Amino acid sequence: ILFADITSPLPGMGVPLEIREGVGPVIDPPVDTLAAIRALRPFDAEEAVGPLLEAIRLIRGESPAPLIGFAGAPFTLASYMVTGRSSRDAEGIKSLMRAEPETFDALLSRLVDTTITYVSAQVGAGVQAVQLFDSWVGTLSPFDYGRSVLPHMRRLFAGIQTLGVPLIHFGTGSAGLLKLQAEAGGDVIGLDWRIGLNDGWSRVPDRAVQGNLDPAALLGPWSGVEEQARWVLAQAASRPGHIFNLGHGVLPATDPDDLRRLVDLVHEETAR
Repeated sequence: ILFADITSPLPGMGVPLEIREGVGPVIDPPVDTLAAIRALRPFDAEEAVGPLLEAIRLIRGESPAPLIGFAGAPFTLASYMVTGRSSRDAEGIKSLMRAEPETFDALLSRLVDTTITYVSAQVGAGVQAVQLFDSWVGTLSPFDYGRSVLPHMRRLFAGIQTLGVPLIHFGTGSAGLLKLQAEAGGDVIGLDWRIGLNDGWSRVPDRAVQGNLDPAALLGPWSGVEEQARWVLAQAASRPGHIFNLGHGVLPATDPDDLRRLVDLVHEETAR
């Protein structure tokens, strides 16, 4: 998978973004008014993320491995833009959603347009699948997601499903939203570690699923990693449509050798 910070497209819209060490993305001033949203410029992928697209072309020319593209989902991007930085409770964007629905819809609509262009450019450069990553969507109730976010996500997936590559739809902490996420779109629904794989799959039985080993398991002894990995695989029960993965990103303190051992273990177990 080709990782880039999920906020990478935002400067191409005219968003004043800075990545600060130890803090992450910072947007100052925030984009939280209709006037600020209307002042955003159209996103031109080659101009805004040209080096990323060139990296895709270079990787595809050198590596036989399938390459997965990556983009942040509009709700999560909007949360950064409205709050100005990472917010685990997403209070700023949720307040805007309820108090100023017109402004919220205008912001998500612009981000849908940008994300369609961004994903399309990655596919055009050579990625063979795309994952949409919604870091803060788990802060929403099913009511709020269904009313305020689902219409935008439907439009997003409608705009990229014709690209001809598999689409993975992942949200952090979104066990209560899985059916709605599947309704929004995606060939594959990503599961984080907070739900059993079998339980999560039963909520979206017509989709492939990806997941869902707890990333923190890899910080402990190998015996624990092996036990939990086998538990995930046992729930999948060799059914077609399961992509083994972590339930979120790799933690910085993870030993790369343990990741290699995990990949080997999964290959050995699923080859039987």
